[in-house]
Amino acid sequence: MLKGNTMQTLKYKRILLKLSGESLMGKKGFGIDPEVLNFFADEIISIHKLGVQIGVVIGGGNIFRGLNASDQGIGRVTGDQMGMLATLINSLALQNSIELKGTYSRLMSSIKMDEIAEPYIRRRAIRHLEKGRVVIFGAGTGHPYFSTDTAASLRAVEMEADVIIKGTRVDGIFDADPEKVSGALKFDSISYIDILKKNLRVMDMTAISLCQENKLPLVVFNMDKPGNLTALIKGENVGTVVQE
Repeated sequence: MLKGNTMQTLKYKRILLKLSGESLMGKKGFGIDPEVLNFFADEIISIHKLGVQIGVVIGGGNIFRGLNASDQGIGRVTGDQMGMLATLINSLALQNSIELKGTYSRLMSSIKMDEIAEPYIRRRAIRHLEKGRVVIFGAGTGHPYFSTDTAASLRAVEMEADVIIKGTRVDGIFDADPEKVSGALKFDSISYIDILKKNLRVMDMTAISLCQENKLPLVVFNMDKPGNLTALIKGENVGTVVQE
């Protein structure tokens, strides 16, 4: 891991990156687009080379969404468990892509799956980060009724991350969906209280409350733009910052 002057130029030195499973679909309607997967891996590796300690949580919505399970006659608990397994599929794919490019990583699971991933142990995860390994956290919190946004907030707090960074398809947080409403206003910064008051669907309420209670900053940005993640880490004005 790089140290010295390089580290001093970075705004964030330990991060939790949250990616949606849907983003992995790319232009496909289902599953994993190899081009998107490789792009995400390259973006992660680019900040890893700067010396950033990186944890990643990725959703499973490109494969299965637990919230939609009831429409298929599947109970909520079972649906959420299926969603946890979907996150592990995506996590394995991302780990494989990162390691094929020569960067060490570890996949840790909230549910016991010894042949595939390490069990999640907080102290071990922190040690992996300190050793310069990209740590991917799979299977959400390991419990139904909690989203991967909440899992990301929880892991960020446990890892004592400087920030949680949520990658999206838009440039930050807007007062309306910019993909549907022309002229939607982008916020450069906003408080957690205002997000809750304005009912902005950035993350679910549990995730937002967890960040707020632990004074953990959140940055929402466009992950699809090459170099955006590196610019954000260096402190450039990218995305929307959420904090008290």
